[in-house]
Formats: sequence, C-alpha cells, structure tokens
Amino acid sequence: MTGILLSGILVLCAAAAACAGLIVMLRPVLERYALARPNARSAHNKPTPQGGGIAVVGVTLLLSLIVFAAEPSFGAPILQDFAPIAIAAILLALVGVVDDIRTLDATPRLLIQALAVAMVVLTLPNEARVTPILPFFLERALLLLVGVWFVNLVNFMDGIDWMTVAEVVPITVYLVVIGLNGGLPAYAIVVAIALCGAMLGFAPFNQPVARLFLGDVGSLPIGLLRGWLLLILAAQGYLAAAILLPLYYLADATVTLLRRAAAGEKVWQAHRSHFYQRAIDGGFSVREIVAQVFVLNIVLASLATATVLAPSPLVTASALTLGVLLVAGLLYRFAKGKRTA
Repeated sequence: MTGILLSGILVLCAAAAACAGLIVMLRPVLERYALARPNARSAHNKPTPQGGGIAVVGVTLLLSLIVFAAEPSFGAPILQDFAPIAIAAILLALVGVVDDIRTLDATPRLLIQALAVAMVVLTLPNEARVTPILPFFLERALLLLVGVWFVNLVNFMDGIDWMTVAEVVPITVYLVVIGLNGGLPAYAIVVAIALCGAMLGFAPFNQPVARLFLGDVGSLPIGLLRGWLLLILAAQGYLAAAILLPLYYLADATVTLLRRAAAGEKVWQAHRSHFYQRAIDGGFSVREIVAQVFVLNIVLASLATATVLAPSPLVTASALTLGVLLVAGLLYRFAKGKRTA
C-alpha cells in the first residue's frame, strides 16, 4: 500500500508540474489567439485568455499513457482499452478549440459529442451493466444520452473562476480513495490521479481573478473523462456513489435547463441563469461561491465513499437523501442571494 501511495503522489506531482509548465509556455499564444472578451453573460470584466484546458487534458492523457506503457502490470490490453477514451477526449478537445475561436452551431457540436460518447460507451463490456433491470440496448441508449449531458455539464458550469477546480479535485481525490478500496480498477485510478494533478497545476492560473480560463477545449474532454470514470464506478455496482459525486453539477445544470425549457427559452444558447450565476447577482463573491461548492462536494464525496465502504440499502438511501437535501439547500441559498439571506 505504501508503494502504491508513493507512486500515486509521484504521478500527482508530475501532472501538476507538467500542466503548470505547459501553461506558462502556451499562455503567450493563448493571449494572442484565444481571448475571451467580456459580454453580458460574463463574470469577468476584462479580456482573459482561454484554452488552459489544452494543458490539463494533454497532460492527463499523456501521463496516463506513459504510466500504462511503463508499468508491466498494465500492458498492451490496457493501452488498447484506453485508446478509444483518449481519442474521444482529443476529438472533443479539437471541437473545443474551434468553438473557442469561432463558435460552432449546436447541431454539429452535439453530433460530434454523441460520437465521442458512443466511443466511450462501446468500451464497456457487454456483461457490465449499470441498470440491469433495463433491456441492454435501452440502457446503452440512455448511457449515450447521459454521457452527452455529462460532456456539457463542465462546460455549462465552468462560468466563474475556480468552479471546475472546486468540482474536479474533490471528485478525483475521492475516486482514488474509492478505487483503492476496490471500487475502481487500477487504470481508472491512474487517470483520476493524473486529472487531479493537472487540475491542481491549472488552479493557480484560474484563481479569482483568473488570468486564464479552461475554455471549451478543456471543459468538454474533462466532462467526458469524468463521465467515463463515473461510468466505470457505476458499472462496478456503485451507482449511488456515481450519482452523489457530481450531484451539485447535475442538479444546478439540470434544474436550470428544465426551468429555461419551461419558460420557452432556447436552451442551447448561452445564458446567465445557473444558480451559481444567480448567487453572484445576489451578492455572493466568487470565492464565497466556490468555497461553498467545494465544501459541499467534499461532503457529497464522503457520502459516496460511505456507500462503497459500507454497502447496504439503509446506508445508500440515507446517503442519497442527505445528499439531495444538502444540494437543494445550497441551490436555495444561491437563488435567494446573500443580500436577503
């Protein structure tokens, strides 16, 4: 166990250092070609370079592949199994690059996202089931639909500084904890560690007030990788944990989408009505918002871990109920606003 922890810490530090170094190298280029200019929906008030996700995603994929190739216990089968995941992430990163520089229409964007998610879903063995009660093909179709939603979650929610850091870091840390206790295979643990380290390397550049944004080139593939890790977790029999870990992002984005659809708005267009965005309008600072989201994610991740370490109907039901109540409470607090809280 000590050797595993030391190896994990080494991968974590290597990912953080490599990501930070690559960002320093890329930043002059991003400042020239990928500036995000403020608009009515922005939380920033001056042009800021975007595209830091190139470093986060690139380091995550490259370092994971290096570990798989260097460690004899993984070997060629793991490289072959991970190849479609890496290709799908790169495909989404390329779409993100184009979208960061020149906005793509919703239809081609969704089609390419569906293709990338399909590549991931097809890597799941036929015997691996998330919801065995459903017919096989219906389950796989639902996984495709949910996967496209997960790809977009990070993109939708990455609207203020440090928000994605406050989401991805706790989730990946607890995925490693769950994995070390049998909830994930070793190759998924490696990817979770690499992604966590890369996000930590990105964090100093994105702290409020951010000097760099992820951009779609980062948010889309990060959403895919996170969704893939949670899919593996659910396929291992830990569906409750896979729901609890991203529950805040799921709730904020899904409730906002339903509210906008009910109001007759064009849900595919950019907007400023997420709960965390309403919290800014209600008087909360960016640091206050991300701090509350971070703490909530720690609690949700702890509840998820409890469902893995002490699996029982009572623990699962209690954890899900408490998680839903806590998320609903924070959404209500954000919607109400600080001035009237």
